[in-house]
Amino acid sequence: MSTSDRGKARRGAFFGRRKGHALRPHQAQLFETLLPRLAIDVATTAPTELATLFPTPVDNIRLEIGFGGGEHLVAQAEQHAHTGFIGVEPFVNGMAKALAAINVKKLSNIRLHFEEATSLLDWLPAASLACVDLIYPDPWPKRRHWKRRFIQDDSVAAIARILRPGGEFRFATDIPDYAAWTLKHLTQSPTFAWTAERAEDWRRPWSGFSETRYEAKAKREGRVPCYLTFRRTHDSLRGRDDR
Repeated sequence: MSTSDRGKARRGAFFGRRKGHALRPHQAQLFETLLPRLAIDVATTAPTELATLFPTPVDNIRLEIGFGGGEHLVAQAEQHAHTGFIGVEPFVNGMAKALAAINVKKLSNIRLHFEEATSLLDWLPAASLACVDLIYPDPWPKRRHWKRRFIQDDSVAAIARILRPGGEFRFATDIPDYAAWTLKHLTQSPTFAWTAERAEDWRRPWSGFSETRYEAKAKREGRVPCYLTFRRTHDSLRGRDDR
């Protein structure tokens, strides 16, 4: 899929580099050996029960979109051994770091999608996930680039479709404008309710949150994180597209 800065923004598209520095031999080997075992094949029909994607029993499934180096994804998988995790990351170096950590820790409750999120969001069955995380996505701060932000009306609708009633969409950013942008899009959606009741609810991370290296750097540089949690409402599920 194209990652060019030109052209029309698409739901679930990531813009930027697919690859940075050269991979070490061990990382390249994991792309050949481990990734094929963990990769989700969106060319096939999704199973009715997503739990069958995992070799060990899982009670529910979570998704992290754009997991970067995989620190949060891997930490969550370690903390919740009976939860299945699907991670999306289109960038080679981020995927390489995640594969290395999964290999060392011998985690069996992670599956990966090494592409943009669009095809996976379309592939997943309706109301199949307990939680979707989007943590420190690219804010695209210039106005002319706002159409490249991941949060758009179409992506909000796609996330709503795959979340089960009562499921959560969780978002973290250190950019105030992107926090306001996301809050606007989600609160205008009839399918989500913001769970915050007081300022501390967005100033502090949600329970079990695993800090990433990016967040630690943001704090060192004086940027303040914002954590937003939205719950999938029940009534709005009527009339959804149950693909």
